Amino acid sequence: MATQVSRARAGAAVLALAAASLVASSAGTATAAPPAPAGWTQLFADDFGGGANTGVNTANWLYDIGTGYPGGAANWGTGEIEYMTNSTQNVYQDGAGHLVIKPIRDGAGNWTSGRIETQRTDFAAPAGGKLRFEASLQQPNVSGAAAAGYWPAFWSLGAAARGTGATGWPGIGEIDLMEDINGRSSEFATLHCGVAPGGPCNEYTGLGSGERACGGCQTGFHTYAMELDRSVSPEQIRWYLDGNNFFTVYSNQVDATTWNNATHHGFFMILNVAIGGSFPAAFGGGPTAATQSGVPMIVDYVAAYATSTGGGGSIPAASGTVTGPGGKCVDVIGDDNGGAGTAVDLWDCQGSAVDQHWRHNADLSLSTLGRCLDIVGNGTGQGVQVQLWDCNGVGGQKWVQQADGSLRNPQSGRCLDSPSGSTANGTRLQIWDCNGSAAQKFSVDGGGPVVGPGGKCVDVAGDDIGVNNAAVQLWDCQAGAVDQHWYRLANGGVRTLGRCLDVVAGGTGNGVQVQLYDCNGTGAQVWQQQADGSLRNPQSGRCLDSPSGATANGTRLQIWDCNGSAAQKFALS
Repeated sequence: MATQVSRARAGAAVLALAAASLVASSAGTATAAPPAPAGWTQLFADDFGGGANTGVNTANWLYDIGTGYPGGAANWGTGEIEYMTNSTQNVYQDGAGHLVIKPIRDGAGNWTSGRIETQRTDFAAPAGGKLRFEASLQQPNVSGAAAAGYWPAFWSLGAAARGTGATGWPGIGEIDLMEDINGRSSEFATLHCGVAPGGPCNEYTGLGSGERACGGCQTGFHTYAMELDRSVSPEQIRWYLDGNNFFTVYSNQVDATTWNNATHHGFFMILNVAIGGSFPAAFGGGPTAATQSGVPMIVDYVAAYATSTGGGGSIPAASGTVTGPGGKCVDVIGDDNGGAGTAVDLWDCQGSAVDQHWRHNADLSLSTLGRCLDIVGNGTGQGVQVQLWDCNGVGGQKWVQQADGSLRNPQSGRCLDSPSGSTANGTRLQIWDCNGSAAQKFSVDGGGPVVGPGGKCVDVAGDDIGVNNAAVQLWDCQAGAVDQHWYRLANGGVRTLGRCLDVVAGGTGNGVQVQLYDCNGTGAQVWQQQADGSLRNPQSGRCLDSPSGATANGTRLQIWDCNGSAAQKFALS
């Protein structure tokens, strides 16, 4: 990809930020920032619950005004062209629990937008502890020529940037959680550190993830998070998209002084939408006369958490709903704190409810609020209820999506069930003999691994951007790998990274390879789980296959005559 030019430069270099945003008319039900799980403390949270068309809470946030920090570089050091304001034309709460940041072009072609920073600059990972920043947001819902020059971001700067024009950048540290440019519906995550240009952190590019696909990030809320972890050796910064750890930087990638200067101190968080600059220019430029004015970013919540020691684990973000009988969602009863032993029930689906968003993990568990869907007492009998419990890998926490739409627990051989097919809010769920009835239809939307020969996972080759024609292969299963989590579609498709598992050129012969390609509903993209564990493509009448039963990383997958062999065992989660 084209080199990212750093966003923060003062004097000779400074900052450039972009904000999390979305179109107000597309905003769903607002949700509060997740409470701190056991072992964590919530340092900060803003759910943007102010009245319609009001400014932000200035006890929490300050507005950046103009085209750069006082004493810092012009145009925020990145070449962006907008003038940042504190006007409610550009930055406002919508009265429905969201923050909106809206870039606007006037009749003379001049752009205004918004950029806000937390008042606090002391969000830090203590020695032996962790720091987490998290936001739920929708990127501006604009693409193509109309998006040229758009640059939204959610990011953070070292405390030493405040009041100094960020003249110590990049040594003071910058952690970018989300950047998208030119409406590409993608995500860039980056650590900036060291000296510029060049240096141990490869400035002005930084230590970055490169472009990662972010399907649906312009049309709905997604959760972006970062954890700075000083409880492990080497220390780490981990980036998460919807709970999936898609990129990690380790302290031993640079010298100790560079790492410590960049991370061992307080940070403040920033939200903004820039227009123009070097980063959009690297991907085609903008703005142009075709760029659409007024497409905002809406932010649902922003939060910061910390631990004082290495405990607490990672805070999982939402992935997808589990939709059950009557179109109701699998839900955690109560106040969403998710304590061990909390009952799991059916409830009306609420688009942003954290306790209705489950992540289907590589070990076949389903997790939300930091705990797993669990059969009480690890039981196996009919009518044993399910609950939320600490994830521990036992058989009572394994769930496999079946071809008939049920969720089967392999240890008990029974399926998740709503007693007597009830669809009433508050119906406590249980396990029962699998019978294919409507009471057992639970559709997992959060994605899960497809485990194949040798226990390897079906994986997208390369850098996980998921472009058309990307090879599909076997690889070691990685619990947080976005490109190993596949979603089953109602039409029989299997999707990841916004594209579908596809037989190359719609071929039907033995040995035709499979790839990732735009979902198009053709027969080349239909896959049916068979009773023997194989995945059959009805159009060809052949099964997904690992050539000669190979289990090596990088083995390119194909279709072949269905034969029930180990080379064709691919379990859809």
